[in-house]
Amino acid sequence: MNVKVAHCLYGLMFLVLGCRSAQLPKDITVYQSKVLTIKQVSPHVYQHVSLLQTNTFGRVECNGIVVVDEGEAIVFDTPANDSSSVELLAFTETQLKAKVKVVVPTHFHADCLGSLAVFHTKGIPSVAHNPTIQLAAANKVTLPQQGFTDRLELKVGRKKVVAHFLGEGHTKDNIVAYFPEEQVLFGGCLIKEMGASKGNLEDANVQAWPQTVTKLKQTYPKTKVLIPGHGQAGGMELSDYTIQLFK
Repeated sequence: MNVKVAHCLYGLMFLVLGCRSAQLPKDITVYQSKVLTIKQVSPHVYQHVSLLQTNTFGRVECNGIVVVDEGEAIVFDTPANDSSSVELLAFTETQLKAKVKVVVPTHFHADCLGSLAVFHTKGIPSVAHNPTIQLAAANKVTLPQQGFTDRLELKVGRKKVVAHFLGEGHTKDNIVAYFPEEQVLFGGCLIKEMGASKGNLEDANVQAWPQTVTKLKQTYPKTKVLIPGHGQAGGMELSDYTIQLFK
């Protein structure tokens, strides 16, 4: 679907339906190639989906988001590989007419910062939760350039988006991103899609995981669209499913 058409559709749907995610059209794909898919999930938020080759789970679809307003964009999680990031940045510039002002990985795994160097090469700064930087350094991968402690509010155009550490779960450092203007929450790998397995637990704190997601529900109760780190976006039923999965 054409980006302008999708933007108008979502603007109308959000106005008429009051941002009730269950009634919004699903999977509005505005860009697709062999290595990258981009879907619009609200008037100002896009979900990018790239592919990561893993030894244990095979090829895995990995989600991130782009928040856009008035010619500016913030990316949460890099695509899984360099070619996907190049395409994402080109799409953001040419189709969304927006310049990426910062990239924020939500934890230290490759599906979040695997192509961080592409952003740095293009002069785009990166910021991450301080433990993410420490864990990236321990794993000898490209480091985010700036750090924050627990909560960071960022401006994109005239709007704000919040990066927030709510507790351990998938990893010790995992954060979420919330766009209050449209009540969209990117849960990253802290949140599972409906029907998903527990997945990669190598760096997980399984005991803390359900308590952290419970805190997420309490902190962002108005969330209408919840995007997991892998798989299909939904509503807050994804948080309930994740809590039950790890109880």
